[in-house]
Amino acid sequence: MTIPYLIGAFAICVSLFFNRNKKMNYTLVAIFIILQWLFTIYEYTHKNIEEYSYFLPDAIGILLLFTISIIAIPAFYHSYVFFSKNEDNPRNRAMYYASMVVLLFALSLAYLSNHIAVTWIFVELTTLSASALIYHRRNVRTLEGTWKYVFVCSISITFVFIGILFLSIAVQQVGQSDLTFTSLIQRANELDPFWLRLAFIFIFTGYTAKIGLVPMYTAGIDAKDKAPSPAGALLSSVLMNVGFIGIFRFYEITAQTKLISWTNNILMISAVLSIFIATVYMIKVKNIKRMFAYSSIEHMGIVMLGIAAGGIGYYAAILHIILHSFVKSSLFFQMGQIYRIYKSKSIYDVGNYFKYNLTGAMVVLLGFISATAMPPSGLFVSEFLIFRSLFEAHYFFVLILVLFLLTIIIWAFGKNIFKLLFSPAVDFDETNLERIKPYESISQFLFLGLVVYLGLNPPQEMVDLINEAVKNLPL
Repeated sequence: MTIPYLIGAFAICVSLFFNRNKKMNYTLVAIFIILQWLFTIYEYTHKNIEEYSYFLPDAIGILLLFTISIIAIPAFYHSYVFFSKNEDNPRNRAMYYASMVVLLFALSLAYLSNHIAVTWIFVELTTLSASALIYHRRNVRTLEGTWKYVFVCSISITFVFIGILFLSIAVQQVGQSDLTFTSLIQRANELDPFWLRLAFIFIFTGYTAKIGLVPMYTAGIDAKDKAPSPAGALLSSVLMNVGFIGIFRFYEITAQTKLISWTNNILMISAVLSIFIATVYMIKVKNIKRMFAYSSIEHMGIVMLGIAAGGIGYYAAILHIILHSFVKSSLFFQMGQIYRIYKSKSIYDVGNYFKYNLTGAMVVLLGFISATAMPPSGLFVSEFLIFRSLFEAHYFFVLILVLFLLTIIIWAFGKNIFKLLFSPAVDFDETNLERIKPYESISQFLFLGLVVYLGLNPPQEMVDLINEAVKNLPL
């Protein structure tokens, strides 16, 4: 169903781009959501059946496909709220929804891609569509953020392309030309370690721009800040996941070789540096959306620690990235309500959120508990398992250092969150205060509840999929 899905999604995108009628726009969006879910269910029921030699709905792809399909529904709903509360320019609205559809179908197909070059193509498509969302407001600041995102991502995607070229040299040396992941995993031991090292360095570096890790983490910070909050929710969750799957699939290849220890060292260094940088910026950042963005860098670093440590860390890393997607989406959706009340993203301009938006304040408080991995958040379970894997792998110094950095992050995060929730807002005019409807926060409560449920009592189907996703990795 991959090609029909691609054709259908592209047709909806083109129709959205050229159509200025509001009802027609929302009708097309509803059709896309139906198409997205039909595609997701179809791929789940046809797991591990190769399509057109380039797509394979394996376990990790299906997990991320369900994640993006779930998040897409409230993303479109909150986009509808965004346009109903702001200037609804028909042209801008059409471009926004068209770009969001492109982003979602490009991510979905990148998750399921079984060919390293096809993955590269769809990842590049996410850069173009995300750039249109970042530039939605069309002012000087969004222009700056867009050009920065395009510049960094263009360099990163070039690195990935160079890595693919190095990989192709290694494949050709063994008399092959097949660059599908299944073939590469099977023949990994035959590949020249020199070219494999070079390929991994370039591909890993390139995908760090999407996942939000050192060295190219800067691309996503301004993007999440400048984009409308519903789009920021996608950029901070499902878009970061495509960077993870790009790294994960190549890690599966190196894991079959003697390079696994060297690869783990690369992941460990990047992870620790990412958490350190997130800590430094969390202490000083005063922009709430940027604070959420730096929190995502911290979580991606934790995910990479799980992969590098191995053992139970593999399972925990995949669980963590799924749960993080729901937590961070809920916080960015709520950020739209915060901005509507205070007309600012600065921590200096907000306060007494419990007074102005009770249900929204509950989301922020529960989101803070979840994002910092406090019980009963499901992220507590995944982080605990990752720390356990570090202990079992004898990374004692890394474990102590990371726990120290996370303690600082929790303090810095909590200081700003409690300022938002409880401290009086300075010089805040309540005369024209917008009253937020409680039902606008339903999606966030559902996501945060889902994080608790999936962490503490995951369905057996989900556990089986995660275990299947890591079957190619060493115990």
